[in-house]
Amino acid sequence: MASSQIIPTRMELSKQKRRLTTATRGHKLLKDKRDELMRQFLDLVRENKVLRESVEERLKKANGAFVLARAASSDQILNTALLAPKQVTYVEVSTRNVMSVEIPVLEKKTRSAGQGDIFSYGYAFTSSELDDAVSYLNELLPDLLRLAEVEKSCRLMAAEIEKTRRRVNALEHVIIPDAQAKIKYISMKLDENERSTQIRLMKIQDMMVAEAIEKAKAQGL
Repeated sequence: MASSQIIPTRMELSKQKRRLTTATRGHKLLKDKRDELMRQFLDLVRENKVLRESVEERLKKANGAFVLARAASSDQILNTALLAPKQVTYVEVSTRNVMSVEIPVLEKKTRSAGQGDIFSYGYAFTSSELDDAVSYLNELLPDLLRLAEVEKSCRLMAAEIEKTRRRVNALEHVIIPDAQAKIKYISMKLDENERSTQIRLMKIQDMMVAEAIEKAKAQGL
């Protein structure tokens, strides 16, 4: 109960009003943040769906090309062709801040810019299906990285949305109503005290008037 938690003074009333103002402003900001996070989260979910379908389809295509390459060449030729890659590929990881969420950014980097460096073998003893499979995987890598980036971003945003939702609910259903109840209680008590003080002053004034009248009568005035 508000009455058992606070002392009804004007200083406490000012404190609770400031608390209510801050909580109301914070509630609005957090709701705006939650709504924007939800908007961006849904955009990422839609992008994730499209990317995953595309990546899975193209992976099937690359795997099919590898199956055909294996059928067209012996295991020894394939193993030798893929044993020593010419190109070196690595992933550069950075982050960007989206509504206080550190979103990962994955970028493909290669040692050299030449597209032909993805083929670590000569063309004399290998099939065109192997060339196709290697090309498919090389073209697919940026989308694979983007898919990983989007899925991780979705998980991070979902966690932040849930945290923000709990804070909004705490402000909306606990802190703001509590401050409002305390303000109402203090205001009511201060009004009661003010009325009681006025009544006492009026009684004192009546007593003083009555006393003055008695004195005047005693002096024969």
